[in-house]
Amino acid sequence: MKKTTISLALTAALVGALGMQFADAASTRAKIVQRIGAPAPADAPSDRLVIRYAATRIASGDAAGKLQIATAAIRRAGVERPVVSGRAAKALPALQIAHLRTTAVGFDVLRLSRSLSARDLDALVTELAADPAVASVHVERRMQATGVARAPVMPQFTPNDEFFASYQWHLSGSAGAINVTNAWDSSTGAGVVVAVLDTGILPDHPDFADNLLPGYDFITDSFVSRRDSDARVPGALDLGDWNPVAGECYAGSPQIPSSWHGTHVAGTVAEATHNGIGGAGVAFDAQVLPVRVLGRCGGYPSDIAEAIVWASGGEVAGVPRNETPAEVINLSLGGLGACDAQTQLAIDGAVSRGSTVVVAAGNANDNAQNYSPANCDNVVTVGANRINGGRAFYSNFGPRVDVSGPGGGGEFDPGNGGWNGYVLQAGYDGLTTPTSGEYLYVGLAGTSMASPHVAGIVALVQSALAGQDRDPLTPAQVEALLKDTARPFNVAPPASTPIGVGIVDATRALAKALEVPCDPATETCVIGTELINGVNVTGLSSNGEGALYRFEAQAGRVLSFMTLGGSGDVTLHARLGEVPTSAAYEFRSARAGNIETIRITAPRTGTYYLQLSGSYSGLTLVARQ
Repeated sequence: MKKTTISLALTAALVGALGMQFADAASTRAKIVQRIGAPAPADAPSDRLVIRYAATRIASGDAAGKLQIATAAIRRAGVERPVVSGRAAKALPALQIAHLRTTAVGFDVLRLSRSLSARDLDALVTELAADPAVASVHVERRMQATGVARAPVMPQFTPNDEFFASYQWHLSGSAGAINVTNAWDSSTGAGVVVAVLDTGILPDHPDFADNLLPGYDFITDSFVSRRDSDARVPGALDLGDWNPVAGECYAGSPQIPSSWHGTHVAGTVAEATHNGIGGAGVAFDAQVLPVRVLGRCGGYPSDIAEAIVWASGGEVAGVPRNETPAEVINLSLGGLGACDAQTQLAIDGAVSRGSTVVVAAGNANDNAQNYSPANCDNVVTVGANRINGGRAFYSNFGPRVDVSGPGGGGEFDPGNGGWNGYVLQAGYDGLTTPTSGEYLYVGLAGTSMASPHVAGIVALVQSALAGQDRDPLTPAQVEALLKDTARPFNVAPPASTPIGVGIVDATRALAKALEVPCDPATETCVIGTELINGVNVTGLSSNGEGALYRFEAQAGRVLSFMTLGGSGDVTLHARLGEVPTSAAYEFRSARAGNIETIRITAPRTGTYYLQLSGSYSGLTLVARQ
């Protein structure tokens, strides 16, 4: 692989910026910005099906029997031969089906001899679903990276250690940052493995230290992987995901250069820091386990699901066991559709093994409920905020989004070198293969960039706890910690487009995680999440006993606790100086629904505790005095 002097590239890439051109001050060279990460249409053709057969009807190892069931469904659906001018083309070969493999979570991946239209796929799925030997079936369409591509221009300067202070607004020094510098006093991520399931990595980039693990390439389609076979192989070298032909992925898909997306994402997690070059990573002493699941035209959910199993320490047939299971798995990828059963089972298995799964919400300015794996259970779904602490306009939103992280999305600003609002990390300027360009630094924007900031914070937390010989947090505890310590948005997102409870904050998360447990018998304990006067806490959800909050009140001014928005039914109990319960409280609001108000006309100086209970989602809470 070609090694060159590190240089700096600019990016002005955002959804809606197609066709915009710019040039740097040192050159008149202009580049056209292109977007990556647009999900394939829900009705795109496909040649893959994923089936779960009923164990009581057919043996798991009976591949021939499984194919017979599928072949019979093809005949019943009338899709055996393509239709030309309204008639079946009997002279053309009949549709064939092959069994590719049984996945680690018990699903069978089948490949058709040609892609079918959405209409024919629907007919075939209907026939398969009606067969009592089939427990579930769905069409498999490729997922995409959830970042936005950069267009490199002539370098402006050679980066050094000052690069962090000058340009990495997303780490420190802005309303949209994760405030990581103080957290580094407590942890740098040492001893924690973060798996990055993405396009692979360029391991020879000079700003990666010795913290890259070998990884694995899980892509089982040579067209997608650009390897010479469908077999999975050791290593996770990014061979490029460029598309030289418009429409080769789906109707209307554009020509795009290689994104080197996985390298940028891995850089956010653990780019080398304090080494005199480039920028910083969130958890720069953590180990990155690169797993290649995306290539040309994206990646298949069945490959991604098995990569999740493997990365978390589970067994996958035909692949050596992962000897360095990841405590954190980052998925900066997604596609339209429900969370399919195989993906959910893979995530559930990873969580049961102790892996926290962090997922990008998506870049379609749409409800994240419509995109997988952002809509899966047991994941931390991350929306994107801008440099000013407000919502990035492309970020998916809704109750499925848990927290926000810096994804960028400001205007291109020549007065600030173009970096105002873009996430800067390691990159490459080759348009195709990993031997066609130079190592440099690029600015990208997207929820793909937001997600690894959160994964890095999780690594900092788990490393800090291990350094104090304390047990790591469970994935559920990690999610609660991130939400409890998230910082309110500097610019509150509209109620119709919530992107979680706030912006993740590394310093607050570390401080909370490292708090020494309080003994009420010997000391005064500070409990509950503090409410800041007039600041909305958004995106709250619960299925029973809700969260506990506290507010430092002053005498002489009316104090109000209010909830609204979302769905379900919440009840409020409040009490001065003590935690309230449903049987012991001073103030209560229990109307049907989520619009509740506790108004204390003559509050006393001191700490008021507010307990939420009920089943609700998407709730907003605010205290005012």
